[in-house]
Amino acid sequence: MRGVTTAPGADDDPPLLDDLMPWSVAPPRFGRSWIVAPDARTLRARWDRLTAAEGAEREALFRPSRARTPSSAVAALPGQRTGTVRFARESGPCPAPVRVAHGPFDEQWLLPDHRLIDTARPELWRVAGEPQIFTVEQGYVPGASGPALLVTAALPEGRSPAGRPGRIRPLFRRPGGLEPNVTPGLLPFLSERYGHDVDAREWLAWTLAAARPSPAGCRVPLPGDPGTWAAGVALGRELADVQLRGALSGTKPRLPGGRRPYVRSAVPALPGAMTYDAEDEALGLGEGRISPVPPEAWEFRVGGVRVLEQWFAHRTASAEPGSLEALGPAAWPQEWTSELLDLVTVLALLGAREPERAALTTEHAVGREELRAAGVLPVPDRARRPASVLDHREEGPEGQFALL
Repeated sequence: MRGVTTAPGADDDPPLLDDLMPWSVAPPRFGRSWIVAPDARTLRARWDRLTAAEGAEREALFRPSRARTPSSAVAALPGQRTGTVRFARESGPCPAPVRVAHGPFDEQWLLPDHRLIDTARPELWRVAGEPQIFTVEQGYVPGASGPALLVTAALPEGRSPAGRPGRIRPLFRRPGGLEPNVTPGLLPFLSERYGHDVDAREWLAWTLAAARPSPAGCRVPLPGDPGTWAAGVALGRELADVQLRGALSGTKPRLPGGRRPYVRSAVPALPGAMTYDAEDEALGLGEGRISPVPPEAWEFRVGGVRVLEQWFAHRTASAEPGSLEALGPAAWPQEWTSELLDLVTVLALLGAREPERAALTTEHAVGREELRAAGVLPVPDRARRPASVLDHREEGPEGQFALL
């Protein structure tokens, strides 16, 4: 299939994702790096070190910002049972760390304490949890390869390898998978055009396969041909399942042909560098060695940055001595190796399908004029605002209940 080229800004350009999934949230801004770590034990150790300190030492370890200091009065995050007294008086146990998407394909752990986070985006926390899926738009980098859109079930930080954080768009506007975050009228329009009921998950699958970067944001072509739509949806479902580590199919992603990466030589306690031997399809971590690592995994990039190298850098970067960031494992944990093996599999599977995803184009795409004629556009203002979620109470500062 050949794509139709139109002048930039032409009315029949593919519509922007911003007009099709209209409720979006800017990425959280954590403000202090020590509240995120690749393992939960490190976060508990940092919490214990901080709460054992007093006065000026606690404040220095805390790393105050304009948004947060140990004296800030802050409400609890939605769904989290954490203290709301001013952190200067905090002496309780560490809150249970939660999984976050710290960057593309890099799940880490976060202390979910609102007193520690500069800008937490509570509206995201209110709708997090099964069966929510977050889409994360990647920053536009001219000429860069890789997907324009990623999905995760973990709360996304929205970090972009290119340094340009993208918008976060939950698939559902309410907890429990209620009210799809799709422009009103779009799903009925697509259902009529393609001859079957198109639901939110089918829409997400198409979007994941078809989204294309542009300076204005992700654009999502809508094909006139039901066959093209069906092919894109089938591809998108597979891509989504791999990115979500088998959560949709219930089967953990595996390489075809019985191949799987495994440890040939043990990873040393302090691996100095990550290298790749293309001839042997082997990944080196210092003296450690993992293979087979298909070239598609090694070369997989987001925003122009190689994912494996960034994942490794997040776990081996040096930190200021005496800071909370410097508290971490004394040696490379076995669980990191297991996570790396899974990541290699995920990237290899996605990389193998990347040419197919990149080649997915549409002829006679549905333009914005047709969407306006069908009443789908313009987007009503209410669809761009978060839904009211009032079925639970949230604790405000110093134990008072927050008013929503």
